[in-house]
Formats: sequence, structure tokens, C-alpha cells
Amino acid sequence: MKIKANTHEFVKARVWKGLSQRELAKLSGLSYSYISLLERSVKSVGPSTAKKLSDILEKPVDQLFNIE
Repeated sequence: MKIKANTHEFVKARVWKGLSQRELAKLSGLSYSYISLLERSVKSVGPSTAKKLSDILEKPVDQLFNIE
């Protein structure tokens, strides 16, 4: 099972919150490069990381991420 970002919704939520990739990385404790890879659906995330990012972006997990 892989949890990958729904690219369009993830980027839209980040921009709507007024955050750059670097700002989101700092808030989440993740690296900037990891956020970039997530947004391009190159990397997957674990459930706790998906929840943390959805909390920061104030969107439901199932809106921001797809389970493959």
C-alpha cells in the first residue's frame, strides 16, 4: 500500500494557505526536497505524515492523498 499526494489538490491547498514548499517543509519537519517529491507524486508518505500534512493544510487526508 502506498499513499501518494493528489498533486493538484495538494498544491492547491498549499497555495491557498499561502505557503511555499519551504514553509510547508519547515512547519511539517520534512525537507524541502521531500515536499517537492511529494507534490510530483514521486514519493509516498506514511499515514502519520499524511495526517500531519493534512492538519497543517486544513484539508481531509482523502482529499490530499490517494491510497494505491
